[in-house]
Amino acid sequence: MQAATIRMTVLAAAASMTAFAAFAHHGWTWAEEEQTELTGTIRTVSIAPPHPSLEVETASDGVWNIELGNPRQTQRSGFVEGSAKPGDTIVVLGNRSLDQNEKRMKAVRITVAGNVFDIYPERIETN
Repeated sequence: MQAATIRMTVLAAAASMTAFAAFAHHGWTWAEEEQTELTGTIRTVSIAPPHPSLEVETASDGVWNIELGNPRQTQRSGFVEGSAKPGDTIVVLGNRSLDQNEKRMKAVRITVAGNVFDIYPERIETN
């Protein structure tokens, strides 16, 4: 009986940590509140779950990991397979990582070849 209780406690703790990790990964707590604009050249495009992402190389800062919304949300913005390709110039508006050593940004809007894709329209800050 005691072994079963311990096993259930361990399983519950593991499930809680997994849920927390998923929440933290998909939330915004890791990102700055202020939005930043980044311009560069797309190196890779991934539309795969859990969320599409891009690698963007800037002239001054090297390669950045740009996270988009979940696949459905990204698709609703109009950004789908073929919307961008390696070599395209991109402008990203988003929230960068709180860790200044990490080149990571959560995009709220991306612009490729004059096409604007509002990934998180409700979060876009206009000046």
